[in-house]
Amino acid sequence: MSEAEAQVNAGPDGAVAAFEEAAKSDPTRKEPWVRIAQLQFDRGNYARAIVAAEEVLQRDPDDLVADGVMTVAGFRIANQSLQRLQGRGALSSDTARTEAKTLADTLRATMGDAVIEPEKEQPKRTVRRTRRAATPAPAAATQPAARPAASQPANADPFKNVGGN
Repeated sequence: MSEAEAQVNAGPDGAVAAFEEAAKSDPTRKEPWVRIAQLQFDRGNYARAIVAAEEVLQRDPDDLVADGVMTVAGFRIANQSLQRLQGRGALSSDTARTEAKTLADTLRATMGDAVIEPEKEQPKRTVRRTRRAATPAPAAATQPAARPAASQPANADPFKNVGGN
């Protein structure tokens, strides 16, 4: 582990490989996987960060850093996907609306109403709208659960308020 930590300053590619070797040396340890999850997250490789966090949780289901990685990385992936779909006008399906509502409800229950602001009352217009424009966007798309990844520096620490480790 100390050799892998020394690699962190040399570059993330070497560090990830060194932590992977440490994980192979002692498959029961969670620490190499925690560091892999953090490094992958810092590089914006959210899917890989989630996979590493899952490895941590297999070894320690109560690890808060792994839960934090999974949550924030999942939000960032979802937000990126929603932005892509919204740009293509592909969010009008019932499935997308249902999933967005479920996510919004979960966020509201977990973090309070202030996380997702209620929709503001729009003045009634006399102009006829097309069906697409009249279909409300899902709450999660209009009020993203997480800020877009582009607006957050790669070294932002989403784990600063997470205890444990």
